[in-house]
Amino acid sequence: MLAPSYYNRDEIVALDRAYINYEKFEELTDRGVVFRKGVINHIARLITYVDIKKGKQPKLITLLTNDFDMRPEVIVAIYRRRWQIESLFKQIKQNFPLRYFYGESANAIKIQIWVTLIANLLLSLLQSSLSRPWSFSGLATMVRIVMMYYLNLETFFNQPDADLKIMLAEAAESPPAEGVNQQ
Repeated sequence: MLAPSYYNRDEIVALDRAYINYEKFEELTDRGVVFRKGVINHIARLITYVDIKKGKQPKLITLLTNDFDMRPEVIVAIYRRRWQIESLFKQIKQNFPLRYFYGESANAIKIQIWVTLIANLLLSLLQSSLSRPWSFSGLATMVRIVMMYYLNLETFFNQPDADLKIMLAEAAESPPAEGVNQQ
């Protein structure tokens, strides 16, 4: 829960659209804390802008703030940054579910979270280097499948058919018969 007492004067709080607690908003304003929130109607300052995303319909976004001095472009930029963080969390939760931790110490948990963030970054770099379009989740799934094979990921993901045929041929080879001495 949002506790206004945690925030100091002139700090900026970017809130989720689903968060609606007008008493807390008033308390934040009384403490001199600046907040930004995506909502439809309120008596504070409303900033509406057109959100244009590649391949999607433009959408009107309305933000609520108690800051009457900051330029609308800056408030929109703060909201967009917050949304980038939300998108990153969603991407990590969908592709690297941390259902349980492998260790119990704080350090073990931090290491597991850092490894997850690094894996996410490496997949993002791989995705940006590919000429063939891959969804992030599709790429993550395929990396899990081919992780134990020695192959050039960039080549494989740009031309998967050629490498996939080789992998399937290797997998189809029958293993050596039991009891046969191999030297």
